[in-house]
Amino acid sequence: MGSTTLFDGLSGYLAKPIGKGPWPVLIVIQEWWGLDQQTKSIADRFADLDYLTFSPDLYHGELAQLGDSEKAMSLVQKYGQTASEELQRIFDALKIHADSTGKLGSVGFCFGGRMSLILGINRPVDAVCTFYGGGMQQIFDQLDRLHCPVLGLFGDQDISIPVGTVEQFDQRLDQIGVEHEIVVYPNSGHAFFRDSDPKAYKPEASKDAWQRVTKFFDRHLHRKYVLK
Repeated sequence: MGSTTLFDGLSGYLAKPIGKGPWPVLIVIQEWWGLDQQTKSIADRFADLDYLTFSPDLYHGELAQLGDSEKAMSLVQKYGQTASEELQRIFDALKIHADSTGKLGSVGFCFGGRMSLILGINRPVDAVCTFYGGGMQQIFDQLDRLHCPVLGLFGDQDISIPVGTVEQFDQRLDQIGVEHEIVVYPNSGHAFFRDSDPKAYKPEASKDAWQRVTKFFDRHLHRKYVLK
C-alpha cells in the first residue's frame, strides 16, 4: 500500500515496491473524477511489479463522485490548464529521485490518458500509455514532438473517442515514425478498465489491456535499463 506524499510541492499517492531500489518510475494519471481509490489501486498494482509509482493529485484534494459528469467537467476546466505544468515538475523530481533508475514512463486514463501524451510531448518520457485518452484529438498537431514508444488502448463503443479518431491517431503516429501499438477492444466503451464501475467494466478487455501494458513497460523500462 502507498501513502500520501509531496513532490515539488504537489501532493499525490506514492506506492513503493517491497525491498530496496532503485526502480523504474511510473506516473499514473487520474481519470477526470480525480485522484480516487481506483487510481490508487492501479498505482499499487504497478508497485507490485517493481515500479516506483506516483499518482499526482492534479485536483488538489477535490473529487467528483463517479457519475457526476458535471462536477468532473468543472474540475477539468478548473485544473486542466495547470495539470500539464505540474506533471512536468513531477517528472523532473522523479527523474532524479534517489530510488529511481532514471527510466520513467507514464500511463493515464480518460483525462489522464490525454495528459500522459502531453507529458510525453513536453518531457523525455521513456514510454507512454494512454487508456482512452479523452480529447486527445486536441493535441494531434503536437504529436511530432513525441519521441518515445506509445501504447494506446481504446474501446470500439466509446462515444467520446470514436474509432475514426483512434484511426487518425494511429495514422499520425505512423507519419511521424513513433513506435506504437494501438488496440481497439470490441464491445467495449469508455472506462472499460475501471473495475469499480460495473456498467463500464469489461473483464476480458481489461485483462488483455493489463497484460499488454505490463509487457510494454517491462520492455521499455525494466529490460531496457538492465540491457536484457
